[in-house]
Amino acid sequence: MKVFNIKSTLAAAVLGVSSMVAAAAGTNTVLDVAKQKGNFNTLAKAIEAAGLQDTLTAGGPVTVFAPTDEAFAKLPAEQLEALLRPENKDQLVKILTNHVVAGRAMEESDLKRTRSAKTAAGEEVSIELKRGRVRVDGARVTGDYIADNGVVVAVDTVLIPN
Repeated sequence: MKVFNIKSTLAAAVLGVSSMVAAAAGTNTVLDVAKQKGNFNTLAKAIEAAGLQDTLTAGGPVTVFAPTDEAFAKLPAEQLEALLRPENKDQLVKILTNHVVAGRAMEESDLKRTRSAKTAAGEEVSIELKRGRVRVDGARVTGDYIADNGVVVAVDTVLIPN
């Protein structure tokens, strides 16, 4: 069983305890890729509300299990609204970091051989192959996009930590 291990520097950066050097200008980061695809607008807004932009433009590599706009639409509107408020930033950070693992994992190669991954939020997410499709904690993987500092793996559900 292959498990992605979170490096302490990544975990600290994601949790805002330390800072990482931003990627060089002109690179295509996981945040850039998510914004360019056009179906991760809610995720981009949540990342900004949580103050995690620098983390997702840092050196990496990281894999972001990125909920699409449709995935966020499955949440009750009032829950999403509440998460985006400044007073709920800690909860939003925990949810978003539950979508980030260290290393570069792609649907067809790494994810099909992996059974679980430890997220930057400290949670363990299950990875399984069901009917030929990869699922992360039950969320269906719908695509993956390469970035200079990692991979954006689109998922159809927001991964809420325990």
